[in-house]
Amino acid sequence: MMWSSVELREVRVFLTLCEEMHFGRTAERLHVSPSRISQVLHDLERKLGGQLVYRTSRSVRLTSLGQRFRARVNGPYAQFATAVELTRTESRSIDGVVRVGLFSAPAAGPHLKAVIDAFEVQHPTCNVETTEVPFDDPFGPITHGAIPLMATWLPHGQVDLVTGPTLNREPRVLLVAADHPLATSPCVVAEDLANYRVPRFDRMPHEFREVWIPTKTPQGRPIPSVQVEMTQRDYSQLGMRIARGELVHPTIPSAVQLFAASIKLTAVPIIGLPPWRSALIWKRRSIDAKEREFVRIAAEVVKAARARRIAGGAR
Repeated sequence: MMWSSVELREVRVFLTLCEEMHFGRTAERLHVSPSRISQVLHDLERKLGGQLVYRTSRSVRLTSLGQRFRARVNGPYAQFATAVELTRTESRSIDGVVRVGLFSAPAAGPHLKAVIDAFEVQHPTCNVETTEVPFDDPFGPITHGAIPLMATWLPHGQVDLVTGPTLNREPRVLLVAADHPLATSPCVVAEDLANYRVPRFDRMPHEFREVWIPTKTPQGRPIPSVQVEMTQRDYSQLGMRIARGELVHPTIPSAVQLFAASIKLTAVPIIGLPPWRSALIWKRRSIDAKEREFVRIAAEVVKAARARRIAGGAR
């Protein structure tokens, strides 16, 4: 019978596509080409005797057959994958040290500590060490093998680095002096940035510059800027310049305290700029068993946190 030839890898591809609803993202997660995803799905549909998804150049939707198949195999596949992973974990000794680089404390987000705690509870003979990476060369340590994992902001723009679980996602705020005219505003529109001067960091990784502090507003108006030196992550000097009204600074809520540790500043929400996101990353095909286990636990912690957040919002 044709159905008896269905392979677990085909089910995995299908379930991953159900999560991503995008051939490119599915291919990236599974480290294969989009054409390979299409071929595997075609083979699975042929074996099952029906179409599982509607696909166009822009979208992917499950057919009614695809929805039923997903409902039937999702639970058993998850149980099987868990059983395999637990057996693999039990069959090898996870000990030693896992080194994780941090671009900054906010990049670690609300999840990294929970990930480390969960990992060390499950593997008490293995410790996690964190270290801050250089501000002007954050990807050097991971590229050269000094650290295997890193919590960093996105997009990282490194073709040989894999993006794993999301660690932080925060809306944008504008940091201004307490007596600045914008300090009493309920929010700031991104277009308003063209009326003020923002800091510009030439030593900031070029992958982050436009996302963090854009040079133009969404409508293309130039945003005035002032060059600021920050070679040692010295936030106090920048905080003082903001407090004196020389600059305004687009940032995120969790970073406000870095600039306002000893002076009073005000954070005003910005409408029209995308949120900052950070994630765990690693060099493709370079991490060992204990580091893969750390990534697995990170994905579980993030998934559980997301489920709690959704459940809390539903109430």
